[in-house]
Amino acid sequence: MNTSSTKHPKGKSGIFISRDEPQPSFAHNVFYAARQALRRHASGGNVLIAATVLALVVANIPAINGYYFDFWNQPLRLQVGDFNVFSHDGHPMTMLSFINDALMAIFFFTIGLEIKREILVGELSSFRQALLPIVGAIGGMGVPVLIYFMLSKGTPYAGGAAIPMATDIAFSLGILGMLGSRVPISLKIFLTTLAVVDDIGGIIVIATCYSGHIEYMLLIYALILLGVLVLGQAMRIQSKVFYLTIGCVIWFLFLNSGVHPTIAGVAVAFCIPAKPVLNPKKYIIAIRDAISNFRKEDDEQLTRRSILSNEQMDWLKQVESASDKVISPLQDMEDTLHGFVNYVIVPLFAFANAGIFLLDMDPATIVEGISLSVICGLVAGKFLGIFIFSWLTVKMRLAPMPDGANWKMMGAVSMLGGIGFTVSLFIANLSFGTPEQLYLLNHAKLGIVVGSLIAGFAGFFLLSLTLPKRTAVKAVPSEK
Repeated sequence: MNTSSTKHPKGKSGIFISRDEPQPSFAHNVFYAARQALRRHASGGNVLIAATVLALVVANIPAINGYYFDFWNQPLRLQVGDFNVFSHDGHPMTMLSFINDALMAIFFFTIGLEIKREILVGELSSFRQALLPIVGAIGGMGVPVLIYFMLSKGTPYAGGAAIPMATDIAFSLGILGMLGSRVPISLKIFLTTLAVVDDIGGIIVIATCYSGHIEYMLLIYALILLGVLVLGQAMRIQSKVFYLTIGCVIWFLFLNSGVHPTIAGVAVAFCIPAKPVLNPKKYIIAIRDAISNFRKEDDEQLTRRSILSNEQMDWLKQVESASDKVISPLQDMEDTLHGFVNYVIVPLFAFANAGIFLLDMDPATIVEGISLSVICGLVAGKFLGIFIFSWLTVKMRLAPMPDGANWKMMGAVSMLGGIGFTVSLFIANLSFGTPEQLYLLNHAKLGIVVGSLIAGFAGFFLLSLTLPKRTAVKAVPSEK
C-alpha cells in the first residue's frame, strides 16, 4: 500500500491528518473514536460472557429456574387509553418479545449507524481497502450456510440454515483484547470490518426470509415516514428528537406490518444526517472568538464557587452550541448509544435467550441433529469460508494482506469468526419461534453456545501461538 499519496487519509472519525505529519499506513491510521469503539466492543464482550454464564446457571437451578422462564412470558404494556404502544397484532408483547423486537431494534439501529459511517469515512469507504474483509465475510457467510444445509437437508430444522452465518463483534474483539497490544491493529480492523459486512448479510436475511403476512397499508405509512426523514436530512435538519420520534413511529408500523421491526432500526439509521452544521474550521473560529472574551488576568476569579455573569454565560453557550454543531447527529448517536447497547441491551438479550435447561438433555445430542449442524457451520464453515476466500483474494492480487499479519494469524482470526453468538441466537429465535419448535430452538441455542466456545478457545489458542511475543511493531508497508 502506497502511503506517499498527497490525499489526507481518513479514519473512522472522519478527521483528517495534517500533511505536515508523517503518514502511517492505513492499517495503523486509527483515530481516537475508532480505538474507543474497539475498546467498547472488547469490554462489552466480557459483560456478554458474564450474562451468558449467569443465564445458563439460573436456568439449571431447579429452585429458581421456574421464575426465570416464567418472567420472560409476562405481558408488557405501555398504554394511553386503550392504545398499547407495546402491542403486536392486537396482543401485548411479552418481556421476551420486547427485548427481541424492541430493544434489539436499537441494537440494529446502532449497526445501521456504524455501517453508514463505515461506508462514508471508514474501512468501507475505499473499495480496495475494504475488499479483503468483504470477500472474507462473503465466504464466511456462504460456506457455513452450505455446510448446515448439507447436514440438515430433508429434516425439520433445515430452515435454520442462516443461524451459523453471523460473527459476533463483541465476543470476537473481546478475545482479541485479551491478547493486548500483541495483536496488530490491522487484524482488529479486518475482523471489525468483516463483522460489519456479516451484519449487513444478517440484516438482508432477516428482511427477506423472516417476514410474515404483510399489512401493506402499514408498510406504506412507514415508507412515507422514512421519506419524511430523508427529506429532513436533505433540508439539513439536525434535531435528534425529530429523527428518533418519527423513528419510533416507523418501528411500531414495521412491528405490526409483518416486516421484522429490527429492519426499521436499520432503515432509520440510514436517514440520520452524517454531516455536521459547522465544518471544523468554522468551529475553531467560533470557539476561539468566544474564549478570547475571557481575559487571562481574570482566571483567578473563576473558581468552582464563582457565579458567572450573563456575558460569560453567553460566551460559554456559544462554545456549547458550536460543539453540538460540529459533531454530526450520526456520530453523536453512535457514540451515545454504544455504551447502552454493549452494557445493557446485548447482555440483557443474552441473559434472556441463552438460558437453556440442560438437565433433561441427552449429552449425545450435542454431536447430532441441529446442534451438530450449527457447530459444524460455525467452527468449520466460518474458518474455511473466511480463510479460503481471503487467501484467494490476496493471491489474485485483488487486495493486500493486512499490515504486520501473516497467514497463520489470518487463520486464527478466521477461527474467531466462528463466534456467532448474538445474531445467531437472534436468527435461531426467528427460525424456530413457535411452541412446537421449542425442542429445536433449545438445541440450536446449545449448538450456538458450544460452537462459539470452540471457535473462541481455538482462535485464542492459535493467536497466542502465532502472534509475536512482544507488542506488535508498526510495520512500514512495502510497495506491492
